[in-house]
Amino acid sequence: MAGERTLASAWTSGPNHFNLLRLIAAWLVIYGHAWAITGTPGGDLFARATQVKFAGAIAVDMFFVISGFLIAASLQRNTVRGYLASRALRILPALVVCVALTVFVLGPWMTHSEHYWSAETWRYLWSNATLWRAEFHLPGVFDTLPQTAVNGSLWTLPVEGRLYLLLLGASLVGVLTAKRYLVPWLLVLAGIVGFALWRAPLPDWLLNDLWCVAFFVTGTAAWLWRAHIRLSWMPIVALLIVAALLRGSPWFAAPYFALIAYGTLWLAFAPVPPRLAHHDLSYGLYLYGWPAAQIVQTFSPGPPLHNVLWASVLALALAAASWFLIERPALQFKRRFGTRTPIESPARPTHA
Repeated sequence: MAGERTLASAWTSGPNHFNLLRLIAAWLVIYGHAWAITGTPGGDLFARATQVKFAGAIAVDMFFVISGFLIAASLQRNTVRGYLASRALRILPALVVCVALTVFVLGPWMTHSEHYWSAETWRYLWSNATLWRAEFHLPGVFDTLPQTAVNGSLWTLPVEGRLYLLLLGASLVGVLTAKRYLVPWLLVLAGIVGFALWRAPLPDWLLNDLWCVAFFVTGTAAWLWRAHIRLSWMPIVALLIVAALLRGSPWFAAPYFALIAYGTLWLAFAPVPPRLAHHDLSYGLYLYGWPAAQIVQTFSPGPPLHNVLWASVLALALAAASWFLIERPALQFKRRFGTRTPIESPARPTHA
């Protein structure tokens, strides 16, 4: 039908809401973790509504849809050098600073251990800062709280880093085209579903990794087929109805997956006035949200919403400092690598 919006036309026609969506998702991680961090039984509104996913898990799923879409766009318009530089400059400087502050400032301040400067501490620094693997504990830090992890949100970053490299590999072997991507995408999804059914129940860490992969490769598929994907509110309503009907059953995962994948991109291009076109505080909010909540729980323990309020204030202040002092200055170096990725954010249209 003439005049129908597609992902492609929405991408090229004006600003989008990726920065705002990612900021909301980063805050949902803080909100969703508050029950675990405060040791409060039950869960957030999303956990009660879906009976499967709490707010933080839904937010991570949204992050990976957005990442698959935007990273594929970045890869198609950049050289290998430019692509790797863009990814490294966006992820590593803020992460290294966050991890260093955690090890050299937060740790010595909060530890109860006389053996803080141990192999465990240096492993935390090296493994997290290099995206080798997520390490969660420092000696004597937060070890009396309901959750002892220093920064439980870091687990997604090594997964994301590996997916960046796998996507580059797919591009180098010629798979990253609309025609050639269909079979690998379907095989990945079928493999994930088959493996999950075969080895059920999976440990949480592995199940979470598989969800991330599924949403990332689907976000990439959406970028490659953007000219054929129509944006309409009707599929959203239909998927909500199906999800509601299947809530509590093993079949809920299918409409949930489709709703998050399609709904995230539909929201990103919703035809309403754009916000946050030049600043992206979401990464910093994600990095500092968990430790901020742990600090609040240490000095001002209370119910979940009390923790959410003060953790949000503290984490947002740290996120602003991270963006203006670390992330945005680092992104200025993109031009030295010949990148064609927007310096500040993807919230302005760019042409592949």
